Amino acid sequence: MDTLFTPAVLIVCAGGAFALGYLIIHQMALRTLMLIGSAFYVAYYATAAPTPLWGAIYTTLAMMVTNLIGMAALAARRMRLSLPRAHVDIYDRFDVLTPGDFRLVMGRAERLTLDAAHTITTEGQPNTHLYYVISGRITVVKRGIRFSLPEGLFVGEVAYLLDTDASATTRVEKGAEVIRWDLRTLRRTARRNPRFKLAIDAMVSRDLAGKVAQAVSVQSVPVTSPAAD
Repeated sequence: MDTLFTPAVLIVCAGGAFALGYLIIHQMALRTLMLIGSAFYVAYYATAAPTPLWGAIYTTLAMMVTNLIGMAALAARRMRLSLPRAHVDIYDRFDVLTPGDFRLVMGRAERLTLDAAHTITTEGQPNTHLYYVISGRITVVKRGIRFSLPEGLFVGEVAYLLDTDASATTRVEKGAEVIRWDLRTLRRTARRNPRFKLAIDAMVSRDLAGKVAQAVSVQSVPVTSPAAD
């Protein structure tokens, strides 16, 4: 065994583990390979010279401990225990996010039940908030056409993504439960925190994709098969 793991072999194994790690995008796999590579480096520093290279060993061990702390934090972000209690009941609607990222986004949100019917966006006017309607009827007026939307949707997401005025007037009924984000705070936080931006954009983009998939033009006519002779 001693002849197998010579210093030359150890340094090659360490370099190989790091090289593989740099090729992997998955955070946990990358950190695991970095940890393995660091262990090989420690073994190399301990055997490459007649006297162990204690400075290099201690430095590498410190890096391994730091890596382990990062791995623990990464694992904690993926555990449901990190979900905010106030919003744990709706997490399954946003399972595109890890529990940690969900907690990050909801940390900037306000959850409330409306005590009166409320117009939350006005067509052609700037939006002040991004809304998610947990429950309650949504009525929309867009270009003179009135229609209803089901609960469980974002309102104002297009104006948020494109930084434009509201594309429709949206009203929610009394007793509706909503989550809202102040747009100035949302954009400021997104600029400062790339992880936050990725999380909120993932939530909104998934909502938009669902709306597009279910959209039907008001002028559409059902397609029928040709009549048989």
